[in-house]
Amino acid sequence: MTLSMGPALLFCPADRPERFAGALQKADAVILDLEDAVLPDAKAQARENIVAAELDPARVIVRVNAPSTAGFALDVEAVRRTPFHTVMVAKSEDPRAFDVFGDEYELIALCETARGVHRAGEIAAHERTVALMWGAEDLVASLGGTASRFPDGRYRDVARTARSQVLLAAGAYACTAIDAVHLDIADLGGLAAEAADAVASGFGATACIHPSQVAVIRDAYRPDETAVRWARAVLQAADGERGVFRFEGRMIDEPVLRHARAVLDRLDP
Repeated sequence: MTLSMGPALLFCPADRPERFAGALQKADAVILDLEDAVLPDAKAQARENIVAAELDPARVIVRVNAPSTAGFALDVEAVRRTPFHTVMVAKSEDPRAFDVFGDEYELIALCETARGVHRAGEIAAHERTVALMWGAEDLVASLGGTASRFPDGRYRDVARTARSQVLLAAGAYACTAIDAVHLDIADLGGLAAEAADAVASGFGATACIHPSQVAVIRDAYRPDETAVRWARAVLQAADGERGVFRFEGRMIDEPVLRHARAVLDRLDP
């Protein structure tokens, strides 16, 4: 099963309940964050905030703390008191940790450590995993590094490798791949370029940390009129062809037709 919540997933700290409804209104889905966005002393109240939240369960994701932490069991207990059934597991490293969730839950595994990226395939293969996301900053920290990007904003090779590995693992097990957040909120041009690359590469969504990033992500995932016209025309042409054929000077075979179908799949419903 693949996750389908729209392309822009907005993080919202779980200790800020006054922001929940607004975040959900602005984005395609909201990620209520019990992990890094919440200080340790505020986590207990953050859990109660999620329990009390009255939001559309179909568009809510709850990010819980890493399974290796004491907070994980408390987070799981809190989630069980809610109508929310899509859970993002921070710092996923061992798919056996997912067994605490019942069949009614769908999991987004956040592969953001060296071990998590290394085991991305095993994690994606778990029966409750519907999506994989990667994270650059925790990954580099887990390696003892200091920066995931070069001064000009480009990802370092280790981050690009992890991004590709998580995308491939997701694709291998029919999971949705979610691209990492762009931390430089003011750099909307950089975000647009990364989101466009995410679409072209096969990601199904991009996470973000500020409402101003939502429109940029949506624009990147929404195909333009030229792409839509081409996709419709080439698929129509294929109806009268057998196997490989030529269209507008280009060789067309089944992989290209799948590209065209993917373009149409991203149209607004």
